[in-house]
Amino acid sequence: MTDDASQWIRNYVDGSFVDPGWGLSFDAVDPSTGHVYARVHEADRDLVDRAVTSARRALDDGWADRPVADRVGILRRAADLIEERFDEFIAAELADTGKPITQARSLDVARAPANFRAFADMVAAAGEQSFTTETADGGRALNYTVRKPLGVVAVIVPWNLPLLLLTWKVAPALACGNAVVVKPSEDTPGSASLLAEVLEQAGLPRGVYNVVHGFGAGSAGEFLTSHPKIDGVTFTGSSATGSHVMKTVAPRVRPVSLELGGKNAAIVFDDVDVDEAVNGLSRSIFTNTGQVCLCTERVYIQKNVFDDVVAGLVDAANALTLGVPTDPGTTTGPLISAKHRDKVQACLDLAVSEGADVLVGGGAPTLGTELDSGFWMQPTLWTGLTNADRTMREEIFGPVAGLVPFDTEDEAIALANDTEYGLASAVWTNDLRRGHRVAGRMNVGLSWVNTWYLRDLRSPFGGVGLSGIGREGGESSLHFYTEPTNVCVRL
Repeated sequence: MTDDASQWIRNYVDGSFVDPGWGLSFDAVDPSTGHVYARVHEADRDLVDRAVTSARRALDDGWADRPVADRVGILRRAADLIEERFDEFIAAELADTGKPITQARSLDVARAPANFRAFADMVAAAGEQSFTTETADGGRALNYTVRKPLGVVAVIVPWNLPLLLLTWKVAPALACGNAVVVKPSEDTPGSASLLAEVLEQAGLPRGVYNVVHGFGAGSAGEFLTSHPKIDGVTFTGSSATGSHVMKTVAPRVRPVSLELGGKNAAIVFDDVDVDEAVNGLSRSIFTNTGQVCLCTERVYIQKNVFDDVVAGLVDAANALTLGVPTDPGTTTGPLISAKHRDKVQACLDLAVSEGADVLVGGGAPTLGTELDSGFWMQPTLWTGLTNADRTMREEIFGPVAGLVPFDTEDEAIALANDTEYGLASAVWTNDLRRGHRVAGRMNVGLSWVNTWYLRDLRSPFGGVGLSGIGREGGESSLHFYTEPTNVCVRL
């Protein structure tokens, strides 16, 4: 901990930033250099209670009853303001994550206004069910659905895509008339507080959006999820933490939406265009330094093209550029923290002990600048392991993948589905019938064919097994953030 940080990142409660005073605080660290760039005010139990209370008061003061057109207008103004302050959000994301500026511009920050506009459009066009019912006595009744906001929603977001996933949850929650209390990851606190400024400027009433900073157990995360006045929790993060969130809210039977980890598989058939498959696989393995829940960590390759695909992936890994985040030539950033780097390194050491043949990477690089004090990891690929090995079963969440040969389609499907996770998969083939057939047999929430990370925000997003419960996106988000009441009128 240092006392010379140049700025504070503060909590935002009831429409105002909270003076840190002499309260608890922690360092905000730039992962690319390991240097502290700010101090973060840690919310105590009392401040979390104030945030939840302010959210409840905002609902009672009429936010939940505001016309849809009013809420839609605020979301669209927020989207415009994010674009006006685009470079500020870029700076916040780079300071928090160390990711390349090219990715932050094209993906992370670009998706934030897109999320607000998409959910504004969805809620503006949403309709509800109605049924005319024939009664036993020859009469009729009208049944129709009225949807009301869920209430005060705890929004807990991870560090890998902090602004993207924050707006993915906040936009539909606000569109549906909820008030939110956001707990960003302690590793990436910046953009959630910056978004508070934008939403206030867009005209969001005080108390509707609150931010509390801190950790999990014994800190803001626990205080928030265990608060008796929280009406629902949406969480993205590790499977272990998601399971704990479910246990925390279970006594009060609150709805949860959990998007958790993955040990995602890709299947490459021998009829594929090798260059196309290698290009897609390199994206799915190494994007965001492998720190995306949808990234591929297991690649099953039909034997006839195994050597060609492996050689192409090794070349692709060697072509990646680790460097200063603001350099347009940088393709790959650091891992998020020293703790996470140690975890990834331990997984790679385990792979070697299990018999892996490391083809490229395997450890921390030497970059020869101040970046050497950052949390870097070489892009890493290996062969020689099977689904019986721990390394091929446990999520690593880094720029790594194991490459495994197979013979038949049925064998590949069995290997891909041999996991407790079920978030995403990718199938690479030039056989249209096989693509449909195999994609449909994957036990996952998202099944891609000849692509990866291609999304339509109207489609459902989520996983099965250890990868989560519930779906968000499109109508799925609108349904999670509302409660339906069926009205029955005898005609």
